[in-house]
Amino acid sequence: MLWYIAIILGIVQGIGEFLPISSSAHLILTRWFFDWDPIISRSGGNIDLVLDVALHVGTLLAVLIYFFRDWLQLLTHGLSTGIKTREGKMFWYLVVATIPGGIAGLALESVIENFIRSQILIIAVSLAIMGIILYYVDKKAVQIVSFEKITFRHAILIGIAQALALIPGVSRSGITMTTGRLLGFSREAAAKFSFLLATPIIAGAALKQTPSIIHNIANPLFLAGTITAAIVGVISIGFLLKYLKRHNFAIFAIYRLAIAALIIIVYVVRGA
Repeated sequence: MLWYIAIILGIVQGIGEFLPISSSAHLILTRWFFDWDPIISRSGGNIDLVLDVALHVGTLLAVLIYFFRDWLQLLTHGLSTGIKTREGKMFWYLVVATIPGGIAGLALESVIENFIRSQILIIAVSLAIMGIILYYVDKKAVQIVSFEKITFRHAILIGIAQALALIPGVSRSGITMTTGRLLGFSREAAAKFSFLLATPIIAGAALKQTPSIIHNIANPLFLAGTITAAIVGVISIGFLLKYLKRHNFAIFAIYRLAIAALIIIVYVVRGA
């Protein structure tokens, strides 16, 4: 039984998806560091797909649970009043901002999956570079745009930047929050918009696997991964929004550089 792997990966996903440290990189690196891929492969039963779908469903549940009231208002106004209300505008901003990432995902997913995801050093370098960019932008940028003042232009630019999150190590939340800060968002506004923007992206990834979700809904591994990712995800969202009220992103930049250095050292020591 691989329940312990499902739980650990659920924790990694729940933390990495919402903190600006890259969930995809950490999932790949965790499996590589503990050499879990052979164990998962020998288990058969399409366990890899089960775990992948479970983690997506878990983080989708996390954002829906935490931002339930926000999404209820956004959907209600967006589908009834269009852009006549602030909530309606925000709904359509999020829809438009999702498009660039969706197109990039469809066009480049196979290239990313077949090449970059297996390149540990590229992932480590991406973690480090994005950490430096996050720190520099956050330190230099002003905080003049609140969540209520986000515009269509802001949404488009953040949506385009989100496409870069396909590269493991960049981080979807990291690149969207960094772009938000570059545009003058307050740290809280950058984080909240990033979390709301995650919802349609994660939902799209989950919907692609609807047959697998239905088939594995009672699978203990699926349930373990989903529940763990959901619980940890809710905690991570709450933590970051509270943390950013008084702190900057420096700790995450430092962590990125430290984990990148550790991975490079382990890679060199292992000789592969």
